[in-house]
Amino acid sequence: MDSEDPDKVQIGENKFVSKSILLSTLNTYNLYYKGGALQLRHREEEGELIIEGLLNVFWGVRRPIRLQMEDEKEAGRSRPSLTSLSAETDINTLNEVTTADDQSKDFSEEKEEAGEEQQESTHSDRLPRTKSDVCGRRINGRRLGIRRVKRNRCSFNGHFYNHKTAVFTPAFGSVTNVRVNSCMTTAQVMRVLLYKFKIENSPDEFSLYIVHTNGERHQLKPNDYPLALRVLQGPCEQVSKMFLMETDQVEEVTYDVAQYIKFELPVLQSFVAKLQEEEEREMQKLKKRYADMQRIIKKYMRS
Repeated sequence: MDSEDPDKVQIGENKFVSKSILLSTLNTYNLYYKGGALQLRHREEEGELIIEGLLNVFWGVRRPIRLQMEDEKEAGRSRPSLTSLSAETDINTLNEVTTADDQSKDFSEEKEEAGEEQQESTHSDRLPRTKSDVCGRRINGRRLGIRRVKRNRCSFNGHFYNHKTAVFTPAFGSVTNVRVNSCMTTAQVMRVLLYKFKIENSPDEFSLYIVHTNGERHQLKPNDYPLALRVLQGPCEQVSKMFLMETDQVEEVTYDVAQYIKFELPVLQSFVAKLQEEEEREMQKLKKRYADMQRIIKKYMRS
C-alpha cells in the first residue's frame, strides 16, 4: 500500500483514508472486542501502518463447493504467503481426532481379542474344544483379513460434508475467520480463505461483499483491502457483515435502492410505477434535446 502522503492509508484502488481516522476507528473496534479473539494489533513499518488479526467472513454461497482433500500430499503445491495457524489446525485437528479415535478403538478391540484368546486358551486347557465352541465364537473382521475402513468425518469445520462426492455445503450466514493483515488485497484474502478449507473451486467464482442490515450490498474490488474496510465499517456485525458469495449470483445494492426494498409489495409496486413514469419523462426530454440539435444542424446545412 503505497501512498505519497504519509498521513494517508490506502484502503483500495485510488482510495485513501487519514491514518488518524483509521487509528481512532481501530481503537473503538478493539474496545468493542476487548478480551476477545477478534481484537486487532497494529504496528508501523517505515511509516506504513499495518493492522493484523482475525477477520470474520460469513458464508453466503448458494451452490455446493468442491473440496480438494488430497492437496497436502501434492509436491510443489504453492501456498498463500500468509495463513493462520488456526486455519490449518481447523482441518488438521479434525484429522487427528478422527485418527486418534480410530486408533483407540482398534487398540481396545485388540485388547478385547487378546483377552478372549487368553480365556479360550485357559478354557481349552481344562475342556476339549468341540464343534459348538468354534461356531459360538464371535468372528472378527480383523481375523478374516478384512481391512478396517477409517470412518469419514460427517462435518467439515462444523458444516455438512459429503465425503463420497467431496462436496462442502456451508450453512448460509454461518461464520468462519482467517488471519490476515491490512496489506492483503481482496484477492489475497480469498486465496487464504479457500486454502483454509481446501476448496478447489477457482477464486474467480467468488467475491467478498459488505452487506448491511438495511439490504445495502457492496462488492469489494480485487485491489481493496478487506481488513481496513472492516475496521472502517465498525465492529458491530449487527450493522454490517463481510460475506463470501458467488460473483454471478449476487448484485450490488446501493443505499438508494436498499431504503425501498424493506417495504411491502403494494408499496414497492407503486415505487416501480413512479420510476417508470420518471423514466418515460426523462426519455422524452432526451429525445427532444437530440431532435432539436438535429433540426438546427440540418437548418445550417440547407443554408
